[in-house]
Amino acid sequence: MALPAYRVPADDDAEPPIDPSSIELRYRYHRARRQQRVRQREESRLAHYRFYIVLAVLIALAVVFVVGSWHEIQHLFGV
Repeated sequence: MALPAYRVPADDDAEPPIDPSSIELRYRYHRARRQQRVRQREESRLAHYRFYIVLAVLIALAVVFVVGSWHEIQHLFGV
């Protein structure tokens, strides 16, 4: 049977050592994540605009082809 692990009594007055460079790295990490979220939101908004612009261009092309075809059909059959 396993024995319980022995614990060293912790000093309440002693604070764990803090590495200043790790704090700066964490700031950079979170700043980069925040910038990525902002960039992602902006890219998503621009993607919506691009979608509607491409959709409008495709609809305009379809209308041009339909009107051109209709004109040719009228000319061909003498309607």
